Amino acid sequence: MKKPPKKGAGKRLAKKGLAKKRLAKKSGAGFSDPAVDAIFSAYPGPIRAKLLALRRLIFDTAKATSGVGAIEETLKWGQPSYLTAETKSGSTIRIDRVKSAANRYAVYFHCQTDLVETFRELYPTELSYGGNRSILLNAEDELPEPALRHCVALALTYHLNKRKVARGK
Repeated sequence: MKKPPKKGAGKRLAKKGLAKKRLAKKSGAGFSDPAVDAIFSAYPGPIRAKLLALRRLIFDTAKATSGVGAIEETLKWGQPSYLTAETKSGSTIRIDRVKSAANRYAVYFHCQTDLVETFRELYPTELSYGGNRSILLNAEDELPEPALRHCVALALTYHLNKRKVARGK
């Protein structure tokens, strides 16, 4: 049998919820997960700005792409990660700075997909790649938005598109 909540429990829970909202507002980027907020806060200024722009691009692309649904933002391997948990339409996208190069950051994709191979075919000169798992970007350069939006949309619909191919559509 469930015990009734202790007196004042609702207020404590409401305060915890408010604390989370305050944390999200504090960053200005609307983080729902304080751990993700902490990771972004720890990045050096120029890289943080680029990664926040990339984060916005991922959310905007998801919103504009049919079949994707809501995006879940979490940490995987200590990196901000974006999942299509609601629809399971896509492959996880991770973003992070490149630790071996101070002015570089990257968009990481699951290495057992053919996503980066597809991106190389579509954008052989517009984007730089790290093996079969990432698009490499330079913090001193403008974000190549059209190409990145297309690549992100392909990743967010990767499983959805595989299912369509399997059904012969």
